Amino acid sequence: MSLFGDGLEAAVQKAFTRPAPKSAPAQMRYLVRQLKGTRAVAQMLRISQRTVERYVKDQIKKPRPDLAARLEREVKARWQPQIRAKAREKAATTGGIVIDTRARLGYTAPIGSTDQDRIRHLTIALPPHHAARLFEAQEQGATEQRLQELAAEALKEVYFQDNGRRAGQLEEVRFTDIEHLEFDL
Repeated sequence: MSLFGDGLEAAVQKAFTRPAPKSAPAQMRYLVRQLKGTRAVAQMLRISQRTVERYVKDQIKKPRPDLAARLEREVKARWQPQIRAKAREKAATTGGIVIDTRARLGYTAPIGSTDQDRIRHLTIALPPHHAARLFEAQEQGATEQRLQELAAEALKEVYFQDNGRRAGQLEEVRFTDIEHLEFDL
């Protein structure tokens, strides 16, 4: 699982107005409605079409752990797409995004400065243009490394440079050894 991608997705899921289906049969029925058939659901979940039909009819109620995880992931990925889009749009235009992290942060700077990496716990509100960059990169299928670089650039600008008021000659921020990472809208 990707730390940054899953973190951004969890932040968007907090905006849901209704809970996603919890039981396996309800989740299966939802997917059958979304994909318009049991065959498509069976192929997506890598199970037989007959198994999907049994879940829909409540003949099977408890899936294997690996199937339960795939089922939940697929339902949450499709749940309330308009609410998800509105939450992303709001974060990217007016609200911004809050990042809460405990990680090793350091930077590259001119000789004579204290650029030693150290563990820091930061809770920073990032402006909307940084949220837009993160969500856009995630939608385009950016790698975990690229999302980490974008978050480091945002922390450089907002935390280390204080939006241009200090540390103007700062070159690069190192964002490694992440112990905790959470996003909020």
